[in-house]
Amino acid sequence: MSLRLRRIILAAISIVIGVVLTWAIVYIRIPLGPVTFGFGTDVEHFALSNVVLLALSIAPAVAQTAKYPVKPIRVLVPSPPGSGSDVMTRAVTQKLSERLGQTVVADNRAGAAGAVALETLAHATPDGYTIGTLSGQNVTGMLMKTVPVDIPNALAPISLMISQPYLLVVTPGLPINSVKELVAHAKAKPLIYASSGFGSVVHLGMEMLKSMAGVDMTHVPYKGSGLSMIDLMSGRVQLAITNTLTATPLVRSGRIRAIAVTSPQRTKIMPDLPTVAESGIAGYELRSWYGLVAPKKMPPALILSLNQAITAVLAAPEVKERLAADGAEAAPPNTPAEFRTMIAGEIARWSAFLKRVPLKLD
Repeated sequence: MSLRLRRIILAAISIVIGVVLTWAIVYIRIPLGPVTFGFGTDVEHFALSNVVLLALSIAPAVAQTAKYPVKPIRVLVPSPPGSGSDVMTRAVTQKLSERLGQTVVADNRAGAAGAVALETLAHATPDGYTIGTLSGQNVTGMLMKTVPVDIPNALAPISLMISQPYLLVVTPGLPINSVKELVAHAKAKPLIYASSGFGSVVHLGMEMLKSMAGVDMTHVPYKGSGLSMIDLMSGRVQLAITNTLTATPLVRSGRIRAIAVTSPQRTKIMPDLPTVAESGIAGYELRSWYGLVAPKKMPPALILSLNQAITAVLAAPEVKERLAADGAEAAPPNTPAEFRTMIAGEIARWSAFLKRVPLKLD
C-alpha cells in the first residue's frame, strides 16, 4: 500500500468518525453530563453544531497530511557540493522524490560552518516544504560556538539517515604505517595535522586521539576537507582524519596512506584496515552521521509522514548499494523521538569531552 493511499484512508477514517459521532449524539441520545441529547431541542442543536464544527476543524489538517506533498520539497544542505553532507543527502533525495511523487531538491547553503543553512531552516515556514540535513559536524560546531543555532530547541528531528566511519590518514612521505608508529613518532617529534575547520568533528576527533594517546600535535584548520587533502598530499601537513568518501580514491591512488579506521568495527570498503581501537587506543570511536530535520513547529503528522518515507527509501537495495560504495551505511529504522535522543547523546558526549579538554580558537 502506497504512502499516499494510507494518508487518504486516514483522512477518510477521520471524517467517518466525525459523522458517526454526530449520528450517535443525535439518534442514540448519548448522555453528556446532566443532559441527555435527543433530536429537537436547543441543547441538541448546540451539541450537534459543536460536533460538526469539531469535525470540520480536524478535516483540513487531516486533508493536508493526506495530500502532502503537493509541491517540491527543498532540503537545505549546510555544506558545498561534493561534501559529505551533500553526497549523502543526494543519495537519498532522488529515491525520496520517487517515493513522495514530488521533486525533492538539495539546496546547498554553505557558509559559517553550516550556520547559514541551519539559521535559514530554523526561520523557515514549518509547512513541510523546507527541511534540512543535520550532521555531527553541525552539533560540534554549535558546541564550539561556530554555529550560533540552538539545535535542540530550534529544529525538529525527522530521521537519522546515514552513518559513515572516518579514516586516519597520513602523507605518503611520512614513514608511518600504523597507529603505534604514529604515537611513537609524535612522542619523539610533534606532528602537524589538518582538519576541515575549527570545531569540526574531525578536529575534535583528533584532539580526542591526542588526549587518549598522550601525544601533542599542532592543528591547522582548513575551510573544508578538500583543501586539507591537497596540503596532505603535498606534505605541508602530515596527517588528518577525514571521511571515507573523500579519502578512499586518494588512498587507492597512493596519494595518501590510510593507517586506521575510526569506527568500532572495520569497514567493508577497506576490510584489511584495522580500527584505531584495535591498534592500541582502546575505546576510541568516531563516526560521521547525517539526518533530516525540520523547523521546530512543523506539524508532527508531516514529520511522521517524511520519517516513514525515508525509512522505506533507506531499505531499498539500490540505496544501500550506493551508500556502501562510499563506505556508508543506512541507519536502522528510527523514529523522530529516537533521533532526538541520539542528538542529545552526541551533545552530551562532546560537551563532556570539551570540559576535560577545553579548546580555544587557534
